[in-house]
Amino acid sequence: MSILLDTILHESINPALAMLPPKMDTPEARVQLLATGLQESRFMYRFQKIAGRPYVKGPAKSFYQMERGGGVLGVLTHPASKFHAKEVCAIRNVAADSNAVWGAIETDDILAACFARLLLFTDPMQLPACGNVAGAWQMYLDCWRPGKPHPDTWGEFHAQARSQVLQ
Repeated sequence: MSILLDTILHESINPALAMLPPKMDTPEARVQLLATGLQESRFMYRFQKIAGRPYVKGPAKSFYQMERGGGVLGVLTHPASKFHAKEVCAIRNVAADSNAVWGAIETDDILAACFARLLLFTDPMQLPACGNVAGAWQMYLDCWRPGKPHPDTWGEFHAQARSQVLQ
């Protein structure tokens, strides 16, 4: 798993954070992004799978499982993130609208990581300290609003993310 997380950090999260303001590039952000990606997709699934319908794509895309009318639209319209979202879209050559971004994040891992970081940025609370598992879980719940949260997996995923970032 650490090889996968190292690859995710170096090939998508690091380039994504480099495109955003320096204040968004912190160890806390890296831990939260890795833990969220593990929680949402195990960094294996680029689109939501529908139970009992393996060939039908659900409404969420990317390793961060963002929905067009949820996180994607929220990042594009929130006062704290919309300017940065438009800049990132221009850099990634994607129209700054929810349909285009939602379509692109299925395969553009850098764009997806940017939007995931910007979604975290819309939360008025400060990112939790790297060791604050409960605070990180609460931020995940507040930002992603999962329909079926799985708190039983969060602690281990957060520990893996922490270990990778703080090594």
